[in-house]
Amino acid sequence: MADGTFAALMLIAGLTDMGANYCGTATGCLGPTENTPRLSFSAGSSIARRADEGAEIYLRYDLARGVGPFGQAVGLSLGEESGAWVGYGLTWDMPFGKSPFYTELHAMPGLYAAGDSFDLGGPVEFRSGIEFGYEARNGWRYALSYDHRSNAGIYDENPGIETVQFKVSMPLR
Repeated sequence: MADGTFAALMLIAGLTDMGANYCGTATGCLGPTENTPRLSFSAGSSIARRADEGAEIYLRYDLARGVGPFGQAVGLSLGEESGAWVGYGLTWDMPFGKSPFYTELHAMPGLYAAGDSFDLGGPVEFRSGIEFGYEARNGWRYALSYDHRSNAGIYDENPGIETVQFKVSMPLR
């Protein structure tokens, strides 16, 4: 997926969830919600179209306060061939019924520094993706994630990069 498909899916799913479950509440459609704050660590590989494959680590903090159906997160990644990226954005979770399995979509604008790594066209880069995971009874999550980073065509060059990672998240309360 070399475009904003995950961001569009998150927006559609989140707005549908908002209309069905949040707009009729006392706090309103985008009222504050309480989420479990989490610290996540991911490690994996970038699989860019024109860049060399390279290792990447990713640290993310999911905030305790959400906005309607959307969680908030701050992330930082460092890559062997995918530079450094820092950003803030929204997440949307969906459990699979009453099972411990879930999926999460995220969309996060941020700043990118290529350094000696792959040039993504400019400093503003958008990261969107999906993860499929398992949440243990103690709240720890284990997931496989796939995401895409690009500048959404705001610069002349927009090569994009994809990343596949294994993610571990621990609850902070």
